[in-house]
Amino acid sequence: MPATNTKVITGGTLIDGNGGPALDNPVVIIEGKRITAVGESGKVEIPQDAEQVDAGGCTLIPGMMDLHIHLCMFNNRTFNNYRVAQWEVTPELQQMYAMFHGQMCFEMGFTTLRDLGFVSSRGLMTSQLCAVRDAIDAGIFAGPRMLVGGFTYMTGSHLELILPRAALRPGFQSADGPWELRKLARTNLREGCDVIKTCASGGGGTDKEEPDVRNMTQEELDAIVDEAHALHKPAAVHCFTPEAHRMAIKAGADTIEHMVFHDEDSIAKIAEAEIPVTPTLAHRTDHAIEIRREIGTPKFVLEKMKTIQPNCFDTFQKMHKAGIKVAMGTDMGYEPGMGSNAYELEIYVDLGMTPMEAIMTTTKNAAEAAHIADDLGTIEPGKLADIVAVDGNPLDDIRILQERQKIHMVMKEGHMFVDRRPGHSKEIIAAEPDTWSIIDA
Repeated sequence: MPATNTKVITGGTLIDGNGGPALDNPVVIIEGKRITAVGESGKVEIPQDAEQVDAGGCTLIPGMMDLHIHLCMFNNRTFNNYRVAQWEVTPELQQMYAMFHGQMCFEMGFTTLRDLGFVSSRGLMTSQLCAVRDAIDAGIFAGPRMLVGGFTYMTGSHLELILPRAALRPGFQSADGPWELRKLARTNLREGCDVIKTCASGGGGTDKEEPDVRNMTQEELDAIVDEAHALHKPAAVHCFTPEAHRMAIKAGADTIEHMVFHDEDSIAKIAEAEIPVTPTLAHRTDHAIEIRREIGTPKFVLEKMKTIQPNCFDTFQKMHKAGIKVAMGTDMGYEPGMGSNAYELEIYVDLGMTPMEAIMTTTKNAAEAAHIADDLGTIEPGKLADIVAVDGNPLDDIRILQERQKIHMVMKEGHMFVDRRPGHSKEIIAAEPDTWSIIDA
């Protein structure tokens, strides 16, 4: 019988996530949860009685990461009208959808998700998201590794206006002034969140709010980031404007969320501070805007999303050229569809990145931005064995990462969760995509 804690994976090509040349005929040896050796076939000593995992001619890549996602949003695939869903869906059902959405991403090779929080008409969803994370970690459900963010924002901010203005807001959802915001950060951290999420400017996807609205004072933002760091947690700051960039840099943000507007000074300051930025461009495409139209988004929001679209793409190109570290994030929620996360990488390539650079945004760069690079982001000895086998080579066509049947294998910490190799059939979700009921139909 093969040794159950030792595996040997062979494939056609290996992209280790470090940006160097791909390795042909790779061998990856795993003991337990971690990789112990990586090399070319014939040059790596294979332990006797190891379990053989033949990935055929597949390309092996590190488990992918999405550092900006909202699993608790009312998914366009399961509701005709998200605005109705906001009133009809309980936090408990939202929590179940969060698990479902996470599994949809996991099946497509995204082994780590940084969920940056959500709010319902009954309060923040921090505890529910932490419970989803903990259920996965405990092995109750199969799913991706989750880093949970807790919304920490001022009254009337962009994040609060995800809810309609007329919505009741029970509980401690928003705060004002540095000490009250510190308490909200502490409350989220007590609930168990891994990241504090806040915002320094307006945004794109909410009603009657312009992107250049300042969302808090520098003193308030400083307090939130300081509180996160005091308790050894990172802070992610939503920024649409150059002024918001400067505020986030001054506060010591760990990541800047979104690429929208910029000026030369803000780009230079981000580059100097070496703060990673998540672009969230899949959320800005015509495809995403059309989905928003179909699910009942107000005309004001649709027009705002279309107006800022060219700025987003231009800012991405300017930041990439300036050498700013890009960490992949989609802002997936209402659209364009859970599990389609790799569409973000196609956009990066269309805007001038090489396929290798795009892959690094969702592997090594993402791991470094999330402070988990000691364990994840690359395929090399000592790292956790998060490995995806792809039928084809994404360096030739980045779009293959969006094709379900080309994701032949998804491994997390040495355990095979998805196996679509010829002769194998292992899935997490029994239903085929788009076959589930529309809850408000």
